[in-house]
Amino acid sequence: MDIESITQVNKGGFFSHWGNCLRALPRSSKSKVINFTRSIKKIGKDDPRRVIHSLKVAIALTLVSLFYYSRPLYDGFGVAGMWAVLTVVVVFEFSVGATLSKGLNRGCATLLAGALGVGGQHLATAFGERAEPIVLGILVFILAAGSTFFRFFPKIKARYDYGVVIFILTFCLVTVSGYRVEELFELAHQRLSTILIGAAACMVISIFICPVWAGEDLHKLVASNIEQLANYLEGFEVKYFHCSEDKGKCEKSILEGYKSVLNSKASEESLANLARWEPGHGRFRLRHPWKQYLRIGALTRECAYKIETLNNYLNPEIQASLEFKCKVQEPCTRMCSESNKALKAISSSIKTMTDPSAAKIHIENSENAVEDLKVALEIVSLEDTELVAIIPVATVTSILEEITKSVEKIYESVSELSHLAHFESVVEPNVSPEKPPLLHRGIIKPVVDIDNTVDHVEITIQEITTDSPEKEKASTKPSEHL
Repeated sequence: MDIESITQVNKGGFFSHWGNCLRALPRSSKSKVINFTRSIKKIGKDDPRRVIHSLKVAIALTLVSLFYYSRPLYDGFGVAGMWAVLTVVVVFEFSVGATLSKGLNRGCATLLAGALGVGGQHLATAFGERAEPIVLGILVFILAAGSTFFRFFPKIKARYDYGVVIFILTFCLVTVSGYRVEELFELAHQRLSTILIGAAACMVISIFICPVWAGEDLHKLVASNIEQLANYLEGFEVKYFHCSEDKGKCEKSILEGYKSVLNSKASEESLANLARWEPGHGRFRLRHPWKQYLRIGALTRECAYKIETLNNYLNPEIQASLEFKCKVQEPCTRMCSESNKALKAISSSIKTMTDPSAAKIHIENSENAVEDLKVALEIVSLEDTELVAIIPVATVTSILEEITKSVEKIYESVSELSHLAHFESVVEPNVSPEKPPLLHRGIIKPVVDIDNTVDHVEITIQEITTDSPEKEKASTKPSEHL
């Protein structure tokens, strides 16, 4: 009896559980749909170019699909028209550089592999029917092994890896299928034509309809990373040295912005590689020095790693000596402030593609602050101070000095970019020189009145400037009587 009651209770619990799930299903489905809609909206708002890219891919696929929908085109290319659709799906990428890279790699690899495949097929037939498959197998083995080995070369891996893969695939398809297909040349011609048409459609639409340039993204990324470092130094100055008038600037997001710079190497290298494929556009000429951006990025990350070390001293475990901190505060705040201003000037010069000479004065000021810090450390007295309490502040001053040197290296690298990329020179406003002060030379003569009632003094004033000797002969002003 007890077993039956337990079984009935379990059945009741099972049905009640599923009943609750069914009742909650509409609400959970509604919340999932709402969350999915919000995520779609967020992705579109974060970068509206993603929506435009989706429409561009749809346009390209619609155009190449005409090879199947249109009878004249289908009669000309047949089933090989599907290769055009496949090419668009594989080749069309977000940026112009990525699309050109894949399109040109695929087109050239298909052309070369198709030609070698047809040549290899004719070579194999010359050895007779029995030796033909053996020769084809040897050719496939040699080219597949050699091409796969070449993929390990860093430069080929970075720029031509996709082309090598397509080369292997196309060569194997042509040679293997050509063994059973009589009209091999016609088959290769159809596939090559449709692939080239699909790749050309992708490249034309990518370039001429709302293009997304990888080089421009790299340019903005490098400038943004430098600005992130400047913002951190500004926030560090406020928080560490307790500048009460700037408390509003010290936000958590500002103090954590440098972390994105630490992981930017892969993005910078990828964008620089894609930017080399792009034609000249806008302010970027055909052979723009994209490699220089990688050098600037490396120096920026070097500075960011020093900032990460500096960040550990915002909340030190050991209480720092306030007396020692006050003695070095003034040069340290100047180092922070001037380095921050220099980085912002460098970032601005990259964004506007102008000469970064405006940052030079700030770098010189930061170097002067370093010298003042050395003087302050020489005259400071440490007799009544514990060494453990001095270490945190001394470490901060040392790191700030290293950051100042890193900022100078970034400035030199950006100056080199400015020279290579022919940035615009900053024209300083013409200020008319102030007129030199007037020098007056005069003679005082007493004048005696006839009636001897009123005394007069005659003063003769000559106006002279320091511009030229000729002006020393200026006309005498009218006499004044006092």
